[in-house]
Amino acid sequence: MEPHLTPEERRELRRERRRRAMKRSKFALPNGITLLSILCGFSSVVMSLNAAADQPEHYFRWAAIFLVLAGFFDGMDGRVARMTNTASEFGVQLDSLADVVSFGMAPAILAYRYGFFEPGLHDPRLQAVGWAASFFFVACGALRLARFNVQVGAVDGRFFVGMPIPAGAACVAAVVLAWPRPPAATLHAYYFALELFLVGLLMVSTVRFPNFKKPPRRTGAMMTTLVIAAALACLLIIFPQRFFVAFFAIYIGAALLLNLGWKVGWRGVLPPVDGDPDEITIH
Repeated sequence: MEPHLTPEERRELRRERRRRAMKRSKFALPNGITLLSILCGFSSVVMSLNAAADQPEHYFRWAAIFLVLAGFFDGMDGRVARMTNTASEFGVQLDSLADVVSFGMAPAILAYRYGFFEPGLHDPRLQAVGWAASFFFVACGALRLARFNVQVGAVDGRFFVGMPIPAGAACVAAVVLAWPRPPAATLHAYYFALELFLVGLLMVSTVRFPNFKKPPRRTGAMMTTLVIAAALACLLIIFPQRFFVAFFAIYIGAALLLNLGWKVGWRGVLPPVDGDPDEITIH
């Protein structure tokens, strides 16, 4: 039997229940965004399978668009978790599993269906090469994620060790968006297989790639970042089909040049250091 409560005590009890419900909903928000990323990855797979119908380029284009959307939601869930102070180990594990689906399996299925299935009907060797290249992409992506999970807090947070798997998936999506019609020439399909192998190697390499998720700490750097973001948005509007190919070609090339510069002693950008990224001071 519940004790008798005064009107004030009942109001306080209702307020406490609302606070608890609000707290639970705050924890659900970033995980819900992660589930949207999984939904986009799954939708990309569905579009890749639907490409067996007429106008396959239509479905391939949508499969690539869903990969881009998955990348958007993947970038949002962590930010929302930090803004609402609801980061949790459960969310970290869910995010890692979502990355395997949306940026490992989904782009590999798109790549195989787009670049190797139809041409492989007339060239069994190409079909085997495409199968191997697609699996290599998935395997390297999974290894990349496993390494990232065990290195959290032990490496400089300004840089990723190896290409992040969302960028790897975006490299696949970029090719499909630029040329949504499957490759007609066998040679082009082999070039596409080479891209998958190279992107896989970059993901498991120790090449450092800039981490754009880390906000700049200086006002001048923040202003420069905003100007660059606005310029990129304008280029995306003007060149929607070719933008991602050019962007990721420059991103990879710049990262390789940056690492080469460190090797020869250039210090225009401070090289990565070991340790907790939050303890690194940038002057």
